[in-house]
Amino acid sequence: MLTTMNDTLDLLRRYYDAFNAQDREGMLALLSEDVVHDLNQGERQTGRAAFRAFMERMDRSYRERLTDVVVLSSPDGSRAGAEYVVHGEYLATDEGLPEASGQTYVLPGGAFFEVRGGLIVRVTNYYNLQDWTRQVGG
Repeated sequence: MLTTMNDTLDLLRRYYDAFNAQDREGMLALLSEDVVHDLNQGERQTGRAAFRAFMERMDRSYRERLTDVVVLSSPDGSRAGAEYVVHGEYLATDEGLPEASGQTYVLPGGAFFEVRGGLIVRVTNYYNLQDWTRQVGG
């Protein structure tokens, strides 16, 4: 199945709509089984199961909503990017990070994607960790 630019834009919009709806199964359905996930300032994880575990950890520590989402795609739909603003609440302390006490934060972020066969095969996320740390009082 060839992926067009419009297919990819639609795929990413559905991905972020599912994120905002806290529909983790909906997000996972848009990923290939062997998806590569590059965490911001962290490790590379491979596989849908690893992505599910990451999202479960995130949901324990954070409540986030994305606004001002803009998605862009290469003409052939194989690569894409997104820019957004994260509005979040730090619910429970995440390992290696400052103590959580319900702090709120607003943070610009972005992601790069690789798409094949109508599914996301790579997600690489970026945000400014130092800015986030400053906002939560770390």
